[in-house]
Amino acid sequence: MADDDIELDINAETVCRIIGKAHEFHAKEEVVLPDTPFAPGDTSPLQILADHQDDPTYAELKIIINDLEPDQQISLVALMWLGRGDYTLDEWKNALQDARDAWNPRTDDYLIATPLVADYLEEGLALFGHSCD
Repeated sequence: MADDDIELDINAETVCRIIGKAHEFHAKEEVVLPDTPFAPGDTSPLQILADHQDDPTYAELKIIINDLEPDQQISLVALMWLGRGDYTLDEWKNALQDARDAWNPRTDDYLIATPLVADYLEEGLALFGHSCD
């Protein structure tokens, strides 16, 4: 469980909803993303995801992420990085600061284009003592 002074600034149920939609989107056969993680400012995800503009799951996932406040999007990115192993729970504040520094209006595409984003978010939630089960 997370330290008392370390808090998740986004509702776990919202993260679970994003995880479910991300699993659904990435499970589709035609979605092929490179194994290399993207940087937040990288425009490659825009090119890759352009082929999926008409996909209802993709559209819904974008809406859910875009409806979040910027601070919630920052927490979501930091949570993904935490679950991916880029940071430890003790480094949560650093992860948040780095996500804040990297934030831009294309956060949705960055997250959606990250291979295994749903798994990383699940791992991050688990470190905070939350589960989507």
